[in-house]
Amino acid sequence: MKQAPPVGTIHDKLPKDLEVVLLRNKAVLATWNDITPLARNEWICWVENAKLNETRTRRIKRAEEELSEGTRRPCCWMGCIHRTDKDVSPSVQWVLSKDKARRGK
Repeated sequence: MKQAPPVGTIHDKLPKDLEVVLLRNKAVLATWNDITPLARNEWICWVENAKLNETRTRRIKRAEEELSEGTRRPCCWMGCIHRTDKDVSPSVQWVLSKDKARRGK
């Protein structure tokens, strides 16, 4: 039986679709095992944050491609908003407020 890949700091469960990608590609798994728990946390949050199935599928594919190339964090990702060990930065607060206003909430 294969050992489950490690998870992040906030997200303590690996999404099944991401786990499948990690276990089928040795290069992806090697990068995953080498990155920090905070970096793994950002990949997990980035995948889980997708609102549409199509977006999630694209992100899983992109995660496989980028992790196989050794990319350590998702590009252009503001970071996991679920972290409670630090305050949300002013720039992230601005992005979130713009998104909230755009959605009319």
